[in-house]
Amino acid sequence: MRPIELSDVKNIYEYEKIRNDNRTSIIAEKKNRRVALGPNMTFIFENRNTVLFQIQEMLRTERIITDEGMQSEVDVYNALIPGDSELSATLLVEITDKDQIRPILDSLVGLGHNSIFLVIGEHEIPAIFDEAQSSVDRISAVQYLRWQLNETDVEQMRSSQAPVTMISRHKNYAYSTTLTNEQRASLLADLSEVLA
Repeated sequence: MRPIELSDVKNIYEYEKIRNDNRTSIIAEKKNRRVALGPNMTFIFENRNTVLFQIQEMLRTERIITDEGMQSEVDVYNALIPGDSELSATLLVEITDKDQIRPILDSLVGLGHNSIFLVIGEHEIPAIFDEAQSSVDRISAVQYLRWQLNETDVEQMRSSQAPVTMISRHKNYAYSTTLTNEQRASLLADLSEVLA
């Protein structure tokens, strides 16, 4: 998938003119890119559109107007764009009770070590975590993950016969969920773009 370039990014003034329509479009697109896994984890699968939206919103929020500042945001967020035969996602650990934030996050320490899998048919693909989001004794409520797929994985995703499932095997968080046909189609469109 082609990375974002500075020329793709609108300045704050130009972005404000299209923001409402853009937000509506991205919210609709994310509907089939959002996968809940158990009560506290939501994965938002990223693509070029979702990443560009995040860049535009960050520039707007932080009032970044210089080319250097805008390029810096582009460089940071381009890391979320999936590479060849990859899927990438932002994992949000969602905790509504503020008294439970630290206990739940503490219970998820070690999450990045062979605990989240994308299963296509019978092939389990471990998530590769951005190691900057956690340490030996702490974990962030926002994680960035990617999965490297092979040609067979992509072919099986195209087949309606092979289920696509997300699994957490963390010792304190064991859940699984099967992607809907709409979710699968949304991710497959990303892979098709990469392979085109």
